[in-house]
Amino acid sequence: MKLPENLDPLVKSKIEKWMNSSIDEAHKSKLRDLIIKNDVKELTECFYRDLEFGTGGLRGIMGVGSNRMNKYTVGMATQGLANYLLKSFPNEAISVAIAYDSRNNSDVFADIVSDIFSANGIKVYLFESLRPTPELSFAIRELKCKSGVVLTASHNPKEYNGYKAYWDDGGQVIAPHDKNIILEVQSIQSFDDVKWQRKNDLVESIGQNIDNKYLDHLMGLVVDPELIKRQSDLKILFSPIHGTGVKSVGPALEKAGFKNVRILESQAKPDGNFPTVIYPNPEEKEAMSLALEAAKDWDADLIMATDPDADRVGIGVKNDKGQFVLLNGNQTGSLLIYYLLEAWKRMNKYQGNEFICKTIVTTDLIIKIADAYNVNHYETLTGFKYIASLIKGLEGKEQFIAGGEESYGYLIGDAVRDKDAVASCLIISEMTAWAKDSGISLYDMMIDMYVKFGFYKENLISITKKGKEGAEEIASMMENYRNNPPKSLGGSEVIGMKDYKSGESKNLISGERKEMKFESSNVLQFITQDGSKISARPSGTEPKIKFYFSVNTRLDNKSNYSGKEQELKDKIEKISSDLGLN
Repeated sequence: MKLPENLDPLVKSKIEKWMNSSIDEAHKSKLRDLIIKNDVKELTECFYRDLEFGTGGLRGIMGVGSNRMNKYTVGMATQGLANYLLKSFPNEAISVAIAYDSRNNSDVFADIVSDIFSANGIKVYLFESLRPTPELSFAIRELKCKSGVVLTASHNPKEYNGYKAYWDDGGQVIAPHDKNIILEVQSIQSFDDVKWQRKNDLVESIGQNIDNKYLDHLMGLVVDPELIKRQSDLKILFSPIHGTGVKSVGPALEKAGFKNVRILESQAKPDGNFPTVIYPNPEEKEAMSLALEAAKDWDADLIMATDPDADRVGIGVKNDKGQFVLLNGNQTGSLLIYYLLEAWKRMNKYQGNEFICKTIVTTDLIIKIADAYNVNHYETLTGFKYIASLIKGLEGKEQFIAGGEESYGYLIGDAVRDKDAVASCLIISEMTAWAKDSGISLYDMMIDMYVKFGFYKENLISITKKGKEGAEEIASMMENYRNNPPKSLGGSEVIGMKDYKSGESKNLISGERKEMKFESSNVLQFITQDGSKISARPSGTEPKIKFYFSVNTRLDNKSNYSGKEQELKDKIEKISSDLGLN
């Protein structure tokens, strides 16, 4: 079959390789249809690159091609991972755990992954039905596996699916493992090199036993059980947004002693088409709209919603006017750290070696809070795999309390090594109970926090640039910012620039340069004279460039909150305008 003449030679070569390979007729038929339609744009998008492990693993639109999630890209990734495991653990018994979420084809991909691992002589523990991502991380550690995989695209639109690979510590793979796995995948010359035939005796179904152990772990995170007893009638509305949270969040809250929990019925059923939302993402107000409406009718104390694989959680609370408002990831993360550090102090839990951590684009308010409680704090690159790596490196030396990132992901305790929205829902509920027990709302508690530690306000602007051209445009934007940093932002002089790609921090006034001890990452940060921080970061999992804004001021008393908030909003608007983003 003749290919369109104006195709890029690399794309043409890849298409020919796929058409002449042993892929099944269904995939060949889809490819033929695109060729017959002369759809150069779609053919280019499907083949201009290979899916690679980014900050969230393998993720992409489902379909045919090397740049799509399908049986063959999943198969080659799994064979590459299997080859790497066999090389990394020679003469050892190797086992892996596999979970999947509610997305279309997640269960199909999970079976394919199980086929290939078992065909390579690797023991497979496969969850009997959908489970949250954090439970997969827990299972890897509980079953002493060398690796694990969860099939999910987290909060992406329904067209996407993904593949998160984990190492033996229960954290997502990091360097050098991620790059080495890719090298193994790239060394596979043909789909025929993938071992597709399942060995049934090496695949074991798991479920209730791990569920019970995971729930027991969650109960161990509760700081003040008596508090929950006093506030057991707290009115909690929860939505799993058609995902896996329905499996664990309700049971965890019930087991902890909360007796007044409602699951939002219209979003309770797992469904990969996510019929009630545009994006199954609790960061989006639209995805929370049904929960907000139901909470208002019920007069709930707290709204919580998790994404499809239940590693992120968004929350809603009543403001001082009795209206429900959504908190952003920085606000929730700061409240969690504040509550946990205060509760640990109240319950005399400190041993003197505790620490918390956050990512470089997450609010510095968390650092202020940790300093106030004399608790160590650390920063990592964006991606929870780096927080997991930090926890592993400090194991036996320091005790991890909690950590988080601005994108609605938090972790409490170290038995799980990834974002855990189930544990987060539990502690957010305990935190809300503490506020109510003190005669205030969670919203009041947030403003009290700003008075004590400083008023920090953050915002995020994401700019989508799809496809090959978009990727090139994003790269050009980053290079321009790197070579021509802004002189001032928001009316304040830019005095510092951190380039996480080169690993160098530069004082733009004196010219002094300092080395930063981070793995190379394509992130730029600008620091202004007045303490504002602006970060630019291309997404590792989506065709986006993200701009993170953090500004702050003093809040002397609660009555000045609205005025100070408007000041900070105006400052963010001015900075955004200075960067040409408005």
